[in-house]
Amino acid sequence: MSTQHEATLDAVSRPPVRPLEAHDARRSSVGECPVWRAEESALYWVDIPAQMLVRYAVDTARRTEWALPERIGCFAFAHDGGVLAALETGLFAVTLHEPAANARAGEVSVRPLASVAHEAARMRFNDGRCDRQGRFWSGTMVQDAAEPNPAGKLYRYTAEDGLSAPVIEGLCTQNGLAWSPDGRTMYLSDSHASSRLIWAFDYDIDDGVPTNRRVFADLHDYTGRPDGAAVDADGCYWICANDAGQLLRFTPEGRLERSVALPVAKPSMCAFGGANLDVLYVTTICPPQTGEQDGLVFAIDAGVRGLPEPDFAGSLRATA
Repeated sequence: MSTQHEATLDAVSRPPVRPLEAHDARRSSVGECPVWRAEESALYWVDIPAQMLVRYAVDTARRTEWALPERIGCFAFAHDGGVLAALETGLFAVTLHEPAANARAGEVSVRPLASVAHEAARMRFNDGRCDRQGRFWSGTMVQDAAEPNPAGKLYRYTAEDGLSAPVIEGLCTQNGLAWSPDGRTMYLSDSHASSRLIWAFDYDIDDGVPTNRRVFADLHDYTGRPDGAAVDADGCYWICANDAGQLLRFTPEGRLERSVALPVAKPSMCAFGGANLDVLYVTTICPPQTGEQDGLVFAIDAGVRGLPEPDFAGSLRATA
């Protein structure tokens, strides 16, 4: 690690970090994909091994859970209120039914949209979200990460064209998808220990095609593994440094501007929310040797504002 990077990381900021729920809340084994819904004043996220989608209503402190038929890696809301979910075998349209009064668990209706023939055994979809135009992107990974297996691929899905052929291949653990405020830069990471790279691409907002792939940040030069990410209103890229217990904020030029310390080692993904989009929510992973707060979702007063999460630009309602 260079002297410049060491000097930057010595200035780790420590803003107040508070659990979203009580300390005795049900902790996620692998919490991922936080999504803020302003109209509900609620944060949604997934617990991948539990095959669960979770909602926490901030104003009422009420938690709701929905069980899915497969492991869910990521999801996006559609304009019509449905959910586009990336599970193990493909993409699905999911309708969330509200639970009965005083109940915590709701029912789901699930309809397949597109299946994927995985290149290797025990693969699933992982990180994903919509671009600024509402196209849904998600990538696949081999679930056993003990050895690097670059069988992962990145796909694009639209209501008009369905699921694309693989747009990017050769990924071990696809992560870090995000877009600049103008949508013209796409970010992508590979969080496997053998890679630890974040790339930037030029992005054609009309056709949804990334080009000019280049290394944006190599976390071998910093700390941790690059997991899930978010972009703020200033165009800076926030990445969860998994295994290092930090959030790293990079400027659009790729300079590490800020590091934020967390009370857990394995942050997994972050998203802006709150009434003014100035709260940074962070999901975490609960490893076998757990600490007191591993697996909780945290809220941080980031000191900057984020951007609204784009909905999927298409209807998920079944047609006759």
